[in-house]
Amino acid sequence: MPGTRASQNLPQDVRVVTRFFPVSEALRPYCSIIYRTDVDAPAGVRIDDYLHPEWANLRFISGTTPLAAVGGEAASPTAPFIATGPTSRATFFSCGSMRAWGIGILPTGWAKFFDIPADSMADRFCDGATHPAFAALAPLLGELAAISDLEVGAALIDARFTAMLANAPPDDPAIAAAHAALMDDDLGSVGDLAGKLGMSERSVERLSHRAFGFSPKLLLRRQRFLRSLARFMLDPSMAWIDTLDYHYYDQAQFTRDFKAFMGIGPRDYAARPKPILGAAAMARAAAAGAAVQGLHKPTG
Repeated sequence: MPGTRASQNLPQDVRVVTRFFPVSEALRPYCSIIYRTDVDAPAGVRIDDYLHPEWANLRFISGTTPLAAVGGEAASPTAPFIATGPTSRATFFSCGSMRAWGIGILPTGWAKFFDIPADSMADRFCDGATHPAFAALAPLLGELAAISDLEVGAALIDARFTAMLANAPPDDPAIAAAHAALMDDDLGSVGDLAGKLGMSERSVERLSHRAFGFSPKLLLRRQRFLRSLARFMLDPSMAWIDTLDYHYYDQAQFTRDFKAFMGIGPRDYAARPKPILGAAAMARAAAAGAAVQGLHKPTG
């Protein structure tokens, strides 16, 4: 399984490398990509970054215990197996030397693999080893830590999720249709979404919370914001005004959205180091077709 590699210019004594591994064909409707991040830093040195809003992710970490917080909450130590639901706010992440495997879970995959509504884990992370929805995957933590060959590690994650398909419930076509509609740059309102799906707005609201974690109105705002953010991530030399999605009325509206989703303004975000996400955006786009997971288009 080929991997795409990313690294970032950092102080001489700190090294960060992320590699991305496309999932197999059977998993493409359900998972976005498999990734491995290696951080090497002197004892006591930590780096931090802000993860943008995204769909769910599972991460298996060995090494220094990371600190994390969604939104403006106080950062706290994470478990080695972190299960994170869909997010509408930035996740602050601080770590020292570590090895982290991860896999992105799309809305169709959440419904396929985990028998809990997405909004029950929205803007939250938990210890995956103790949560009943994720505990069956906890053995991956030790298994991955014992593997030195990255291709083998990525294949193990892929095989474990592929095996889960055998006993998974049937696909809900409404979730796939709604996800596809959300990827349409021209979609501008909840009414438009309901029309595309042939559903009432009330039914779309229920589906949205259950499968995507948030209201359809918030999801549309999030997609509009992520389309703008992704342009900047791929070309940080761009002025923010040039990144704006055409659904924004003006830059002031974008700035309000930016602060709501990221917790800081666009100018402050542009100025701060991005040791993990900065270099990863281009490599992710090359491997998966989108710089950020929220814009990943599933294929079946």
